[in-house]
Amino acid sequence: MSELRLVVNGEERRVPGPATLLDLLAHLSLDPRTVVVELNREIVRRPRLGETTLAEGDSVELVHFVGGG
Repeated sequence: MSELRLVVNGEERRVPGPATLLDLLAHLSLDPRTVVVELNREIVRRPRLGETTLAEGDSVELVHFVGGG
């Protein structure tokens, strides 16, 4: 297993690779139902998170839904 260097929300991170976006969310302890994921400036829909692989240097933005009123 190798490591991938990614930029996540503007911060460089190292994650075990190979990895998908779903693997990344699990690594970060995030629930995919509560996050919008953008990979290299393109939104990735939830059904595709498990099939979208990450590559060295990818840029990932994670936006959390916040409830309230």
